[in-house]
Amino acid sequence: MIGRVIAIALNTFREAIRNKILYGVLAAVIGLNIFAVVLGAMSLAEEARIARDVGLAGVSLFGAMTAIILGVSLLYAEIQRRTIHVILAKPIWRHEFVLGKYAGMAVTLTLLVFAFAVALALMLWVTGYGFDENVAKAVALGWLEVMLVAAIAIFFSSFSTPFLSGIFTFAIFFIGRSSKELEYAANKAKDPVLRVIGKGALYVIPDLHLFAVSGGEVDGKAVSVHATFVPWAYVGHAALYAFAVAAVLLVLAIVVFSRRDFS
Repeated sequence: MIGRVIAIALNTFREAIRNKILYGVLAAVIGLNIFAVVLGAMSLAEEARIARDVGLAGVSLFGAMTAIILGVSLLYAEIQRRTIHVILAKPIWRHEFVLGKYAGMAVTLTLLVFAFAVALALMLWVTGYGFDENVAKAVALGWLEVMLVAAIAIFFSSFSTPFLSGIFTFAIFFIGRSSKELEYAANKAKDPVLRVIGKGALYVIPDLHLFAVSGGEVDGKAVSVHATFVPWAYVGHAALYAFAVAAVLLVLAIVVFSRRDFS
């Protein structure tokens, strides 16, 4: 099984790197880093802060958007082109097909995030601000978020069209990033129905705020990439959460995809 999954992953990776969108996203991130330098130069004594914040925001936002764009079309493209019949006619199980698609996309997105990190490191090095341990932790958290968003996209792609899958995944991404605000609103809601709905959503929707905590609070303490940031233990905890939720989403995607009729 592992060999077949790897074969599908490699084929998916080859298809993904030929996608011109990836190079457009990479160019946009490089442009954003240059803009961060210009924006920092226009500020008063906040050059390093602005450069790091804008650069890290680019890693997270563009990485997640790329995961959505690639993820929502991976399974549907095979169905639309009717190549799914040729693939499944071979000695390949549907769960191997889904896992291979996700693995190939994960490799592609990992290389893309690495390229983002290199561009950010070069920008910080040229400007003299430095790529320190806090920035490395923030990039690692951003990569984990991208992997989780990719799993969300694969899940919706297993039963819906790319357009609807994109809308659903982006909605989950937006709400997941706003989990703290949603929790506050649910606790303050006077209507008990709204309170139950809000708290229920917190259990169903992945907490993506775990991966973007700079400028917020963790365990009641303020954390920032510019000062005292989270320890590596926090990054490890976030990794366990990301991989666990991604595994659940992939299992659900496999179950749904296995029950689909492509005739």
